[in-house]
Amino acid sequence: MEWSACLDEYEKLVIRMTTPRVVIDNAVCDTATLVKVDSARKHGILLEAVQVLTDLNLSIKKAYISSDGRWFMDVFHVTDQNGNKLTDESVISYIEQSLCTCNSVRSNGFEDLTALELTGTDRPGLLSEVFAVLADLECNVVESKVWTHNGRIASLIYVKDCDSGSPIEDSQKINRIEGRLRNVLKGDNDIRSAKTAVSMAVTHTERRLHQMMFADRDYERKSTLVSSETTPTVSVQNWAERGYSIVNVLCKDRPKLLFDVVCTLTDMDYVVFHATLDTASNEAYQEFYIRHTDGTPISSEAERQRVIQCLQASIERRASEGVKLELYTMDRRGLLSDVTRTFRENGLNVTRAEISTTSDTAMNVFCVTDAAGNPVEPKTIEAVREKIGYSNLKVKEPPLIYHKAVKDENTTMRGTGGAVLLSLGSLVRKNLYNLGLIRSYS
Repeated sequence: MEWSACLDEYEKLVIRMTTPRVVIDNAVCDTATLVKVDSARKHGILLEAVQVLTDLNLSIKKAYISSDGRWFMDVFHVTDQNGNKLTDESVISYIEQSLCTCNSVRSNGFEDLTALELTGTDRPGLLSEVFAVLADLECNVVESKVWTHNGRIASLIYVKDCDSGSPIEDSQKINRIEGRLRNVLKGDNDIRSAKTAVSMAVTHTERRLHQMMFADRDYERKSTLVSSETTPTVSVQNWAERGYSIVNVLCKDRPKLLFDVVCTLTDMDYVVFHATLDTASNEAYQEFYIRHTDGTPISSEAERQRVIQCLQASIERRASEGVKLELYTMDRRGLLSDVTRTFRENGLNVTRAEISTTSDTAMNVFCVTDAAGNPVEPKTIEAVREKIGYSNLKVKEPPLIYHKAVKDENTTMRGTGGAVLLSLGSLVRKNLYNLGLIRSYS
């Protein structure tokens, strides 16, 4: 690192202390690449590190997190989407640079677009109406993500003006967009909770979606379609002697699971002091030692239940059931309006969507069910594909559906329910061992 001549020794020391130290190691583990991060502890630093890894679509197979005083030490065992260690030097270099600049605000690539935020009651055909309004107002949808959960919908839609290709900044047009979208979201029975907002701010899309659904209190509503067998197992207990609340999560493993849980804890103003993540046989087990930002543990039964509900919701939001359809075709005006109208006319309900465009190509993913939330008949899917084009619309594997959490008595040793809690000393020693700072943690 080169220093400016104007920096005094104190300023150099501050930079050394506040800049994370990152080591990426492919030699220690046979099955995964180790990413080690040492940094000064601050609220949100764990989320920033996890976000860097998940934004690259890397799988976190294990993780050990420990903070000692004002210092934070993380170890992540990561693989690519195919389960292989990281070998691409450009990816490794990007991880190192990104983790070393966790304190800075990173671009999401949407600076030249206008962001529309929508929340309200989900219903069949809603997305078709939204995209029809945007097409009518000459808004070109460039990127979008749509989540539904417990009968609610949240969406971030990035648009630009169809004619100029620029962000939409005219206040009158923005007011028209907000007003018409709000009327669509209200429908006949959502007068109070439907919300629309227009933003030019740089934001992380998936974190913002979590925040929007959390603010909409989707965790308080239980869908009649959700079986208790598909609900992640979450337990919260206090360790009074050490002043921690201990959160245990057991559920089906999937990409971005750790991000979703840590994002929710962070946005609820909890600080993770120590944590472990382990995955085996498609199951994921997570344990977090947390406190409020003021240093106190969870203090009431109502708060404990709220944490459980919020974490379950954060995990379930990505688990939309249904058939996954991938649309790959040339982009054009009104494409999304036409496609989603075809879905609606054939009785399909979109439970989740990811919209993206590159140059003149649209690459969209939709998870669909029938209007009642049940699996779609194959003949209906074929009718939709015939209308849109067999070569344009492909049927992919169904999205990940959570199965019943493992209830075997042996899992109680890992901390769920009334499990025996790991001692903090053992946890810290294990983390230090994985950091390579001690030879044994037994």
